Amino acid sequence: MARFHIEGGHKLSGSVTPSGNKNEALPTLMACLLTDQPITFKRMPKIGDVMTTCDVLADLGVSVKWEDHDTVTLCAKNAKYKKPDPELCSRIRASVLLLGPMLARFGKVELALPGGDVIGARRIDTHWEGIEALGGKLHLNNAIVGEIKTIRGTDVYLDEPSVTGTENLLLLAVKCQGTATLHNAASEPHVVGLCNLLNTMGAKISGIGSNRLTIEGVKTLNGATHTIGPDFMEVGSFLCLGAIAGGKITVEKTRPEELGFILKTLARIGIVPEIKGDKITIDGTKPLVMKKDIGGRIGTIYSGPWPAYPTDLMSVAIVAATQSQGTTIFFEKMFEGRMFFTDKLMQMGANIVLCDPHRIVVNGPSKLYAARLNSPDVRAGMSLIMAALVAEGTSVIDNIYQVERGYFDIENKLKALGAKIIRGD
Repeated sequence: MARFHIEGGHKLSGSVTPSGNKNEALPTLMACLLTDQPITFKRMPKIGDVMTTCDVLADLGVSVKWEDHDTVTLCAKNAKYKKPDPELCSRIRASVLLLGPMLARFGKVELALPGGDVIGARRIDTHWEGIEALGGKLHLNNAIVGEIKTIRGTDVYLDEPSVTGTENLLLLAVKCQGTATLHNAASEPHVVGLCNLLNTMGAKISGIGSNRLTIEGVKTLNGATHTIGPDFMEVGSFLCLGAIAGGKITVEKTRPEELGFILKTLARIGIVPEIKGDKITIDGTKPLVMKKDIGGRIGTIYSGPWPAYPTDLMSVAIVAATQSQGTTIFFEKMFEGRMFFTDKLMQMGANIVLCDPHRIVVNGPSKLYAARLNSPDVRAGMSLIMAALVAEGTSVIDNIYQVERGYFDIENKLKALGAKIIRGD
């Protein structure tokens, strides 16, 4: 099993460019099933989840050709109906995104239950109810089995603004008869990216970027060329790292217009970067101080659906908070397993109180010490790398495939900033 050996305590400085957004890459790859023409993706992150998704699609007969390190062309002209490989599907949560495009293309689907991170209950009710509203029939029997004869245009009310739920319904509704409207839809930048790709392919989606998406159905879709947007999760991770690593880190080729609420929230733990064009620089030589609420009360950082602070950036913000002066409450509203990784930070010396599965209190700053750790999921894994980089001594982080599922070439990116990190078995 691969692991990282990390010697902490070295100042990190330099520039880093984020890879393409993992959460945009996965649904846009699935969109290839909606056309017989090729789709070329640029800035496609060659991470574990992307490679597994390509393997799943190739098993269905999709041609997958990498042009270079971040450009790939997919063509589903020869795709045939079959049950997607259960073993491959068990590796990634994104396999659930096959429901919409397989029903749209083949009129039927049999899909093993999705895998992915173990961070709490990840319900599929939103997908299920939306697909049935559009005319599908689904049942559960050790797999999700469904069929659809006519994709009907109708109003669909999502019971939560689920990102993958919205994406699945978009991938089905673009082929509807009439007009479909998704109410309470997710509006994250990666959902916007999927909508833009589908419109480039010939779909007619309006309301992009809002919580109400209107889709006029079309009979056929074309090929396209699409550039994946920068991964704002990676941007946020490097800003949190830069704030505690003692040097200056510049994150290049970003989209600051997508980061408003993220930057507002990070400022509560003292992270206030400088923005010039598409470059964001964080000065880690300045001390961090947590912001109190009016009246001197302890502040709270909440996660929530976009445009609120993303749940996937809670873990890295918690590590940054361990190095900030003051006290902050972190309230993870979405997943009841997200906070359990903090016992590993406590093992390293962090002053954290786990109140319940959703809330912790962080008191900082705390001196961190090296430890042997196990990466439980993508985001927690990145946070443990951050903690190890500022800890005293050499840490070993096992199970790093979890991190590499979501962060492309993270070892070399960190080395370029001055990190002492070695990947080994």
